[in-house]
Parts: sequence; structure tokens; C-alpha cells
Amino acid sequence: MRSSRWLLALLLAGAAVPALAAPDSCERVRSDIQQKIVNNGVAESAFTLEIVPNDQADKSGAQVVGHCANDTFKILYTRTDNTPSDDAQ
Repeated sequence: MRSSRWLLALLLAGAAVPALAAPDSCERVRSDIQQKIVNNGVAESAFTLEIVPNDQADKSGAQVVGHCANDTFKILYTRTDNTPSDDAQ
């Protein structure tokens, strides 16, 4: 019985490690996506990438461009440049 308690404790401790690593994996995915966008000719100052929990992914004007941490977070893309639209003329 004593050895099964230790085994249970080790399993629980091992399960906590990926949860702690989630923000790092999200930053790595965010960085990869950012580099791909920049490589496609979009200026780095013309957009933002935001890591948000799944339940906060419904932001106006934002587009989900990735996910991370076992699909518990979304990465949102938002254009930030102020290019004039055709309606403003």
C-alpha cells in the first residue's frame, strides 16, 4: 500500500510539469507565427499576437491564428496599422 502511494505521488507530480511548461510552449508557438507573418511582408509594427485562454478568444477584429498548451490557449492576430480605408476618403 505504501508503494502505491509513492507511485500516485510521482504520477501527480509528473502531470503538473506540462501545466507549468504551457506558457513557454505558447511563447514559442507565438514567436514562430510572428516570424512567418513577418516573412510574408507584414511589418512587425502592423500587427499584434496575443495569447488568451480559449474562453476569451472571441475578440472583435481578431483572428485565431494558432493554439498551444494542449489547445487550452489561442493565439489571436490583430492588425494595428492605421492605413486609411476607402470609406474614409
